[in-house]
Amino acid sequence: MVPGKESRIVLVTCGSMSEARKIARHVVRKRLAACANVASSPVQSTYWWKGKVEIAHEVLMILKTSARRLAELEREVLRLHSYDVPEFIVVPIVAGTREYLAWVNESVKRV
Repeated sequence: MVPGKESRIVLVTCGSMSEARKIARHVVRKRLAACANVASSPVQSTYWWKGKVEIAHEVLMILKTSARRLAELEREVLRLHSYDVPEFIVVPIVAGTREYLAWVNESVKRV
């Protein structure tokens, strides 16, 4: 394993499977994410919204990208997303296999 210096995981929840798939395809095609995992079962989210507790079933999307592509990835996700305040949480990758991290970073290079 090697340090994940430039690689990032981005968590995004969507209101539907079709929305998650649409965003996933778009950001991978634009090379903003090397990979998009869309959970096939919804997650139950409990959260504060407009002064009350809400419970919703959402679709979790996990994106792998580089630190350099984060700003553009965020803009595209926010542009395509139906929520007023979409979840967009970035987690650094502490370590991973040399080959996988190299593939992530190569996959999101501008062409």
